[in-house]
Amino acid sequence: MDSANWSDGPAPHFLAPAVTRSAKIVVAGAFGVGKTTFVGSVSEVTPLRMEEPITEASVGVDDLRGTPNKTTTTVAMDFGRIHLLGDRLVLYLFGTPGQTRFRPLWEGLTEGALGAVVLADTRDLDGCHEVLGLLEEQRTPYSVVINVFPDAPRYPLEELRQALALDPGTPLTECDARDGRSCVYALITLVEYLTTRHAPASLVEPRS
Repeated sequence: MDSANWSDGPAPHFLAPAVTRSAKIVVAGAFGVGKTTFVGSVSEVTPLRMEEPITEASVGVDDLRGTPNKTTTTVAMDFGRIHLLGDRLVLYLFGTPGQTRFRPLWEGLTEGALGAVVLADTRDLDGCHEVLGLLEEQRTPYSVVINVFPDAPRYPLEELRQALALDPGTPLTECDARDGRSCVYALITLVEYLTTRHAPASLVEPRS
């Protein structure tokens, strides 16, 4: 990844006038981990959702044990948008499907992304390993965010870091995907991490 993925140039008319940078961010994770809810919680526009009802074709294929009330699944992507840094930065959020059979689509959605938020569920930490492996292969920087489900066990973040075999510098935080404020905090954590990998000043300085 390189700094070219921080896009700049004249802001389209539907963005805040102060926008000087934009970036594509992928919201990834296993099936039923809360990606659609996360995107919907933070998006300033009505999120685009490409979902279909879960049918009998999912039996034996999609693991519904952790989400028995789930009736739909993302089959293409979710899309949302949010301004940060005093409206100087706009993030375009692309939520991926969770099932591993959509891996070719994961690869396409991560192309050109500056970074990724990987949602994880403590009831099935192994579920995010394939996503993490793909991002590592594509050299896409990421943060891991534990979606705190009401009935999920809680563990110290350091224990979770070890269980996920994360590098010491990889951000690891918690959020409630239903709560926009905690999701925004997770995005800010990722952006701060990404600016350490690029030129921080290029993100916040206005164009001359």
